[in-house]
Amino acid sequence: MSKTQARRRNSPDPIDIAKRFTSIRERSLELAEPLSAEDQCIQSMPDASPTKWHLAHTTWFFETFILGAYSDGYAAFNPNYNYLFNSYYEQIGDRHARPERGMLTRPPLSDIHAYRSHVDAAMQAYLEQSPENDILELIELGLHHEQQHQELLLTDIKHALSRNPLNPAYHPPRPSDATRNRERGWTAHAGGLVEIGHDGNGFAFDCEGPRHKAWLEPFSIASHPVSNGDYIEFIENGGYTTAELWLSDGWAMCQEQGWSAPLYWRKNDDDEWRIFTLSGLRPVDPDAPVCHISYYEADAFARWAGARLPTEAEWEAVAKTQSCDGHFADANVFHPMPTRAEGLAQMFGDVWEWTQSAYAAYPGFRPDAGAVGEYNGKFMSGQMVLRGGSCVTPEGHIRASYRNFFHPSARWQFSGLRLARDAVRSTGDRPAPDTDGADDFRHDVMQGLSSLPKQLSPKYFYDAEGAQLFTEICQLEEYYPTRTETRILTDNAADIAAHIGRRAMLIEYGSGALDKVRILLDALEDPVSLCAIDISAAQLQTATDELQAAYPGLDVLAVEADFTRAVTLPAPKRAPDARIVFFPGSTIGNFEPADAEAFLRGVTKTVGMGGMLLIGIDLKKDLKTLIDAYDDDAGVTAAFNKNLLTRINRELGADFDISLFRHIARYNAHAGRIEMHLESRTDQTITVAGKAFYFTAGETIHTENSYKFTPEEFEALAARAGLERTGLWMDSDAHFAVMLFRAAG
Repeated sequence: MSKTQARRRNSPDPIDIAKRFTSIRERSLELAEPLSAEDQCIQSMPDASPTKWHLAHTTWFFETFILGAYSDGYAAFNPNYNYLFNSYYEQIGDRHARPERGMLTRPPLSDIHAYRSHVDAAMQAYLEQSPENDILELIELGLHHEQQHQELLLTDIKHALSRNPLNPAYHPPRPSDATRNRERGWTAHAGGLVEIGHDGNGFAFDCEGPRHKAWLEPFSIASHPVSNGDYIEFIENGGYTTAELWLSDGWAMCQEQGWSAPLYWRKNDDDEWRIFTLSGLRPVDPDAPVCHISYYEADAFARWAGARLPTEAEWEAVAKTQSCDGHFADANVFHPMPTRAEGLAQMFGDVWEWTQSAYAAYPGFRPDAGAVGEYNGKFMSGQMVLRGGSCVTPEGHIRASYRNFFHPSARWQFSGLRLARDAVRSTGDRPAPDTDGADDFRHDVMQGLSSLPKQLSPKYFYDAEGAQLFTEICQLEEYYPTRTETRILTDNAADIAAHIGRRAMLIEYGSGALDKVRILLDALEDPVSLCAIDISAAQLQTATDELQAAYPGLDVLAVEADFTRAVTLPAPKRAPDARIVFFPGSTIGNFEPADAEAFLRGVTKTVGMGGMLLIGIDLKKDLKTLIDAYDDDAGVTAAFNKNLLTRINRELGADFDISLFRHIARYNAHAGRIEMHLESRTDQTITVAGKAFYFTAGETIHTENSYKFTPEEFEALAARAGLERTGLWMDSDAHFAVMLFRAAG
């Protein structure tokens, strides 16, 4: 185990490490490229560092902890650099004072570039020697360390450029999307015993573990981070002049520093707020998340709003139900953006969110011996935890368990806040059980029935009975998608396999399409493995057992998870040439457009550069064919829809009378989607988990959307997620399409 990682269950992939080493090292130079040599030497305050120093220090890390320790015959580029570019590792030796880093005009920038090239060449040669797992984990730590410094490079140069009266831009502004969602609400969490900390899948810093249980009282968390518009109200309402809103140390700091607005905010001659950004001085967008505020300011705002900051355990309990998608540095915008998303949004990216938790060791935490063990543990004093990443955080660097930390007065990071509040509990309330799946189901049902209009997620259709009913649906004459897609795959299997290539790792999202998977496996040349991902443990077990029996030489892997969220894949026995996500059945149509794009971005991240997505798409067609497919004469689809109410009765103690709801399918031409609803036949009150929900006659629960596309529409959607089309196969009636995409980055 590497000395600064939480204990992990899988080993790094050496091929992946080598590829990421090259791309991450190149990204650092790419971020520095817009800056002049003079820009890269400047240090605007002791807490910041020059760009040149960041480039050198991240190189020093690999030279010191990898090459110097493990590479026989490695010759240091310059022995003096050990003193100049050590940051805080006491066991390595003396080091140059941090506040003096900006005085280092020499070595010149050209020497630092030569230093990076020297170390990179030695590292690439060393990686070809197949280092042991412990060393690979240390290299992976170095890569995440460099990604941390990529973020610091941007925050530090922003602070430096902000001190220039010319307001210079690091890069030109990018056009922003004018569409945005201004609706704000709350997401309830029932509390109870939850597990917090890294789960052992993939990389994590040591401070993210050990994974442990934490008790949460019921609470609610805001659906969105606090916006600039919200914060302006706080300012105009005397937020910076009302002492009782502030913690004692915060009020003293506010007075001492003369704070009256977030860092980088200024008023122009027209009394309008503007903010210095990495694109120069720009108007403050009222809908974007507020950023560059200290913990003290975040806490004062929360008090003013009649709320509080979430604890880091509360934040993580909510965040782990979401995918790690968001607005990150990879977009090259480097400023928080408004969102179009409804419901819980922006948990990841845009701004780091202050929590009310002090940065402290988790139960059982023990830093390892040696210099690398100094990475996190010794800073567990006087710091507050932030969560979620920001618009300058590299996308692949973040996860729900990630703990960032800064002094409560720090403002130069992209730090904002999200509100939380305690729930009002009745005597009979009980916390949710200690089961992630049950907790998610209860939470989503209660939230969906509390919304207007009422709605439930279609992902909960597939309990054992629901899965069986869907199998029956697929055999109906009216339900064309299954047989049409199967025919397309059968008729074009050889061509599809040729497009994919040999030694593929096939990743099936959902485990119910065994016939279609077999068509692909039979056609592919030397497939490495099949990894099935499904929310239903029973269906997953049945599917993988059947596939393993049919293909005894194939490495069949299983992951019980919700594939709409971030999933860490197990490593196959053989390294694949490419990863291919297989997503048949036109299930992508069940996603809202923004969610579909986010999902496709997640696929892009899962398969990696050059990986592929083979996906089934239900095409737009005549109305009768569409409606008949979702409202069959035998009533199987109606039973499938109503089974969701039966599941709620069984698992949440509800009292739905199924006979008092009828199944409805209709086509929304404006949105381009089939909608399924359950309509109440009468006025009635239903109790779910002890809470009453009132239905009027004719009121519906919206249970499913199934969006339909033209090939051009879906290709455009996929392109926004970094996927380029490489193959298209359709039936003769143009009812359905199978499309192949390659991740272009």
